[in-house]
This record gives sequence, structure tokens and C-alpha cells, in this order.
Amino acid sequence: MQRLNAALRSPLAWLSVAASSSYVAHHEKTTMKLYAISDIHLGYKINREALEDIPAHPEDWLILGGDVGETAEHLAFAFRLLALRFRQLLWVPGNHELWTMSSDGPALRGEAKYQHLVSVCRAHNVLTPEDPYPVWTGEGGPCVLAPLFLLYDYSFRPADVPVEQAVAWAMESDILCADEKMLSAAPYPSYDAWCQARCALTEARLVAVNSDCPFVLINHFPFRQDLIRLSKIPRFSIWCGTQRTEDWHRRFPTKVVVSGHLHMRATDWRDGVRFEEVSLGYPRHWKQEKGIEGYLRQILPGPPAPPGGQGGPEWHR
Repeated sequence: MQRLNAALRSPLAWLSVAASSSYVAHHEKTTMKLYAISDIHLGYKINREALEDIPAHPEDWLILGGDVGETAEHLAFAFRLLALRFRQLLWVPGNHELWTMSSDGPALRGEAKYQHLVSVCRAHNVLTPEDPYPVWTGEGGPCVLAPLFLLYDYSFRPADVPVEQAVAWAMESDILCADEKMLSAAPYPSYDAWCQARCALTEARLVAVNSDCPFVLINHFPFRQDLIRLSKIPRFSIWCGTQRTEDWHRRFPTKVVVSGHLHMRATDWRDGVRFEEVSLGYPRHWKQEKGIEGYLRQILPGPPAPPGGQGGPEWHR
């Protein structure tokens, strides 16, 4: 860590420093705060206009937790705007961003679409799940910030429902995620296979991190099934994550877990670890008079764990 910090010469120099482990360090600074928001869905005009009103946070970092929009242009629009107002942006993909749209062309499906979005991020100096994990040394640190891309595999379903019948089970309640038509897993044979590959790759990277710092784990989809509280559409859960990550907050030393996707903002505690669902949502899911600024969630620094390390949900309306 000292060797890496000594190599830094400018606020963004850490981006090109060659680290000996799977992360790099940022210059020492103690006044930075880490914020997060997801599901800003820039396909909606109201959301786009609200994003333009976010004030500058010149010392702070911002996590964009997926579903920025449905197109690469939505992503670039957000980056052009927010890169001028935050010191550093981090992004993880949501399912909407991975959709194959008619404007994408036939090649941009599945993994190809994801890699194209990563290239958009890199053109705007935005960190992605494909980059080395940075060490956060602002307020609430040090922590290793780990943007992840893990997908889902239909495992958030009742034990008596076979995986091959999961979608039919959801459709019994008139629920069908648009991913089934819009999201390709190519070149993988299924979402499950793509999810398994992403989880295996990510586990190996997390294990390889050589640091005494705890993680901030960041993924679009929730990590735990008990945090999916969709009382009106409970069977939508099969498109919300994977049981493979249920214990990751215990397997890896973790301070905070950040996710989105549900459009149900909440703070929970499990085993002393804080779980933050940070989605904004469609226009009907948030109060326009608050502005998007009112929905930025401060991740670091954060509150101490409640007695016993269990708590929530604390809803964020």
C-alpha cells in the first residue's frame, strides 16, 4: 500500500499504477464521501431532466449501480454529465443496459453488449467490474471498492420448483420479466451459465485481493433472497439474483453491500454488515420535488451496526 501511494502524483494517477495484487490505491484524502444511486432509467424524460440538476460534489465519488438506461447513449449521457460533478464514477451493469435494442445492431448481444458498455465507461474514465479494484481512502475508509457483475440464475425460487420450470411458475401469477425477450446470454447457453461464469470469475478475484481493508461489494442485483420484499409481485424474485452470493458478506470481509434493481430503497443489516438498496426507479417510484440529489445514498462514511448486527428494513421514501 505504501509503495503504491508513494507512486501517485496526481488525483487520477492511480488509474495507471500497476498494482501487485488485484486492486490499486487512490491518493490519501480524508474529506471525500462515497455516494451511490442505481436505476435512474434515463429513457424517461423526467429522470434525464432531474439528473441535470444534481449539484457538484467535486471531492466525492459516485457509484452508478446499473440500469442507467437501455442504450449506450444513455450511459454516455450520464457519464458526460456526472463526470463533471464527481471526482470519480464507478459503474456496474443492470439488466436494462444489457438488453439488445434495435439500434444496437445484430452483434451487440449478451457478452458483446456488456463489453461494448465497458468500452464506453473506459472512454469516460469510469471504473467497471473489469478494472482493478480501487482502495477507498476517503471518509469511512480504507475499503476496497469492488464493482461486480453477477447476473441471476432463477435460484431465488421455492425449493420445490425445478429451475427449468421457474419461468412458468412466475407466469402462473402473470409475471414475466422483459429480460426473457430483451436480454441475450450469448455466447452462453443460458442466464444460469452466464451467471455461474461471472460468479466463478468474481470469487477468484475477491479471494486474490491482498489487503487488510474490508470490501464494499457493489452489484446491480441483490445478494440475498431475504432482502427481496416484493409483496405485489413476489414471483419476480427469480430475476433478482443468485443464491451463490447469499453468504458473500461473511465469506469476504465486508463493510457494506450496495445493490439496486428492486426500486424499493432500504437499509438493512445482516451479521454486522450494512446492505443498501439504492435505486431511484421509474418516475412513479420517486418524488420529483426531492430531485435526484435527495436520493443519493451516502455509503461511506456510514452508521455503526445496530446491537446484535441485525436490523432493517429502514425504508428510504
